[in-house]
Amino acid sequence: MAGHSQFKNIMHKKGRADKARSKLFGKLAREITVAAKLGMPDPAFNPRLRAAVLAARAENMPKDNIERAIKKSQGGDTESYDEIRYEGYGPGGVAVIVEALTDNRNRTAGEVRAIFSKNGGNLAETGAVSFMFNHVGVVEYDAKVASADAMLDAAIEAGAEDVTSNEDGHQVVTTPATLNDVAKALEAKFGEPRKSSMLWKPQNTIALDDEAGEKILKLMESLDDSDDVQNVYANFEVSDALVQKMSA
Repeated sequence: MAGHSQFKNIMHKKGRADKARSKLFGKLAREITVAAKLGMPDPAFNPRLRAAVLAARAENMPKDNIERAIKKSQGGDTESYDEIRYEGYGPGGVAVIVEALTDNRNRTAGEVRAIFSKNGGNLAETGAVSFMFNHVGVVEYDAKVASADAMLDAAIEAGAEDVTSNEDGHQVVTTPATLNDVAKALEAKFGEPRKSSMLWKPQNTIALDDEAGEKILKLMESLDDSDDVQNVYANFEVSDALVQKMSA
């Protein structure tokens, strides 16, 4: 697995405390509100909102919270958030992309810069590392939904770029422009996916030893702990033993 997948697995296992769940729900609600404000407040006609709602459901966010976040977007006193992408390097020369939603650019920039510095990394200019990633759409299903061949056939027919199937499930990769159409076509055959979103997928990954791996995972965890940070991506791989250690 690449760094992002391993990091998310660790955070899912560690993040079951009430405080961590509350923080996660806050980030999910912010994305729902922003998505609903930028488009229609109906997930059926707003792909970004649809993806945000799916992400919230995957984390068992209560239906009332989701509906409240959508309604908030229609109020006249809704906060105005800017979408910002930060790029930098972590320990071991790992490339890191941070996506944030913030109502105060200066505060968030200072906080992100400080987190990089405290964890052996450095913030760089926008565009410094994103060329090492592909910005893609991803639709994910549980493995039990379909066989690998059935998912591959359906994905090709829907216009997807690539499919990866294993015991963790099916990951269908699309271009940003075709994500919504592919997701709709697959949903018609297999039901609602567990995930449908845009992400930064590394073109290549750096294999790290446990010492460097622990440092980059701590950097990513610190970034994820920031209220303004929505997503963190990096181009590294670490051992399964380290993942288990960090998940404990």
